[in-house]
Order: sequence, then structure tokens, then C-alpha cells
Amino acid sequence: MSHRNAPLSAEAGGDRAYFSPVQGGPLFRLFCRTRLSTDELLLLRRRIVVVMLVAWLPLLLLSVTEGKAMGEGVAVPFFYDFAVHIRFLVALPLLFVAEFVAHHRLRPVVKAFEARGLIPVDARERFDAALGSAFKARNSVFAELVIIALVYGVGVLVVLNHYVPIDGKTWFSELSAGGAKLSMAGLWYGFVSLPIFQFLLLRWYFRIFIWARLMWQVSRLPLRLVPTHPDRAGGLGFLAHSISAFVALALAHSAVLAGQLLNRIVHLGASLPDFAIEIGVMVVFVLLLALAPLVVFAGQLGQLRRTGLDEYGVLAQRLADDFDAKWVRGGAPADEPFLGSPDISALADMGGNYEVIENMRSLPIAPEALIPLVAAILLPVLPLTLTLMPLEALLEALVSLMF
Repeated sequence: MSHRNAPLSAEAGGDRAYFSPVQGGPLFRLFCRTRLSTDELLLLRRRIVVVMLVAWLPLLLLSVTEGKAMGEGVAVPFFYDFAVHIRFLVALPLLFVAEFVAHHRLRPVVKAFEARGLIPVDARERFDAALGSAFKARNSVFAELVIIALVYGVGVLVVLNHYVPIDGKTWFSELSAGGAKLSMAGLWYGFVSLPIFQFLLLRWYFRIFIWARLMWQVSRLPLRLVPTHPDRAGGLGFLAHSISAFVALALAHSAVLAGQLLNRIVHLGASLPDFAIEIGVMVVFVLLLALAPLVVFAGQLGQLRRTGLDEYGVLAQRLADDFDAKWVRGGAPADEPFLGSPDISALADMGGNYEVIENMRSLPIAPEALIPLVAAILLPVLPLTLTLMPLEALLEALVSLMF
């Protein structure tokens, strides 16, 4: 079976060798039919450009037409609303990039469980059932309809009608006695642009839920894990590579927050330290999104380590006793040389195996796998530190340090 035909069989019944949490659903099929995507989520640039033209370009044209792009009498003209530009010109494309990356990073994971022999024969039926449920949820029309209902029921009718991000009159809205009064650009922003972004974001959360639920169901199976596996995760070390699938998504979240904070710093005179809680919450939230699907294996790995220490501890004790009796207490034959004896190698190997078990990680996450994720979270926020010190003063400080 070719990769080209894999999603078709997945839509029909589910081919476990090609499961991807982002390769399905009504919107995915719509993109494929309108030639904005392929089965393998190619045509990424075309998809991004079309959605940006729908979400951002009308805001520019309408705000210019209404004289609110750079006009006087507007506290925040369109060109100075940093949050909007970052949301639709940076974060929105990143959501599509994240799909492409996640598809290619997560799809091999399910296949690896079988290729590595981790699924015992008597658990195959439960494994297939979990995959079938994941396919069904991923392709659900009802789920995406619920997301649309949430976007328009909460994101528009509640949030937009009662909340203006910047005090005073902006390019899209101004506060009045009856709530927020929207301009023409504001109507497009509230009923088209913002819902598009919110839908894509909530759809991403739903996909992570599907992935986390699948990993939880797999973690409930009696996996064939080996405590002495050199990856120090019982053979589940390959799961750490899945963290990189969420780097672009983390970057999108951080970029949105950075845009919002920049608006408040520039237009309201706030200071970056004022938002320490918001930044901290965002960091924790994004880390949970990426790591929660792997945390579910903590129980099985913890039990594997305890069992391994007990079993290999008994074996190591027997080997140490035999070595001591033979080579220390005089039990070895007189004509058997000590140097080059396989007993020494066996004792050293057992020591290495026991050390591997003792140093097993409680999560299948290598510390170095977190570096790209943490960097993606912090990168958009770091430029905001320049607001704490004028650029000229910062350059003078750097020059003084160098010379």
C-alpha cells in the first residue's frame, strides 16, 4: 500500500500503520477536494495564503476604507494593532505548519509499537479497538460542528460583544452603553477572521485530546517492556521524538500572547513584569499540551523499574555470590586463569544492566527533547524584554561590556 492511498483506507476503516491525528476530518477533506491540500498535507503554502487572504486582507481593506487604518481619533488604528497582525500573519500560518509537522512526526509512533514488538498477541484486539476509536473521533463531523458552535456561541456572541482588548476606540470596536459597537472591519473580524482562528485552535486541542486518549489506552495494555533497554525508558524512548511535533503549535501560542502583551505595553504603558503570571500560565499550559500524552506511561514505567530492580537484584546477588565464592574464597580451579575469565565480563555486564534499571526515567522523555519546545515557547516573548530598556541604552551596555 502506498502512502498516497493510506488516508483513504484510514477513512474507510483505519489502517493502524498510517494513523495520524491531523490527517482527517471534514475540514481536511474539504481542503483536499478544493486542492488546498493533498493526502499527505502538502500544498502548505497554498493553504496558508488562501486562509490569510480570507482572515487578514479584508480587515486591511475595510479599515482603510473606514479611515481607521492609521486615522486620527482612533486609539488603536489597524496598523498599530500588533496582536491582530501577529495572530493572523504569524500564529495562523503556524497552526497549519504544526499540522504538517505533527503528521510526519506522530504517524510513525503507532507503527513503532508494532514494529518493536511492544504489543503482545493477546492485546492486539484491544490495541486495534483503541485505534478504531481514534480514527472515528478524528474523522467526526459532529465534533467539528460542536467546535463551530462553541466558536460562535462563546467566542463571538459572548466575548466579542462584551470585551474590547484595548480601552477606548479601536479600528474594529468601541465601548458604548450597550456593549461593544463594531465597525465594518470589526464585523468581519468578529464573524469571520476570529472564528477561523478560534476554530483551528480548538480543532488542535481536540486532536491533542484524541492523541492523548490513544496513548492512555495503549498505556493500559500489558506492553512488552524491557527494564534493561538502553534507552532507559523500557523501550519507549522513541516516544520522546513526538514532542517535536508540537514545537510549531507552542510557537503559535507564544506568538499570540506576545502580540497581546505588546499591545498593552505600547498602548497602555504596561510593563513586561506585570504579565509574569500570564506568561507562566502559558508556559505550563503549552508544556501540558505536549507532554500530557506521554505522562500516561509513568505508572507502567514506574512499575517496570521496581520489578526490574527486584528481579535483576536477585540475579545480581547470585552472580556476585558465585564470583565471590569462586575467585575470593578460593573455589576456582588452580589451572583456571583469572585474567581473561568470562566471569569478570559477566559481572561487569550485570552491573551495567542493573545501573540502567536504576537510572530508568519515570517518563519516556529525554531532557534534550524538551529544548526545542521550551525554546519555541520563550522565543516570541524574548523580544519584549527590549521594552524594559531602550534599544539605544541596550546597545551602549553591550558595547561597554565588549570594550
